[in-house]
Amino acid sequence: MRVSYKKLWILLIEKEISPATLRKDLSIATGTMTKMRHNEEVALSVLLRICDYLDCNIGDICDAVRQEDF
Repeated sequence: MRVSYKKLWILLIEKEISPATLRKDLSIATGTMTKMRHNEEVALSVLLRICDYLDCNIGDICDAVRQEDF
């Protein structure tokens, strides 16, 4: 299984928030943002901060997908 952050990028577009603004407002490391862009695992604490910022649930920003679905 792998993680997909496709929902996060769509939600940011819908809320008209740039990834750079998200990173700056939450003090997310650039390396963490790169991991999310490449659908790599990041700390749960980061995901929870994003959820709090966007007022959403964790399922609204990421999905667990089977390896072959990528």
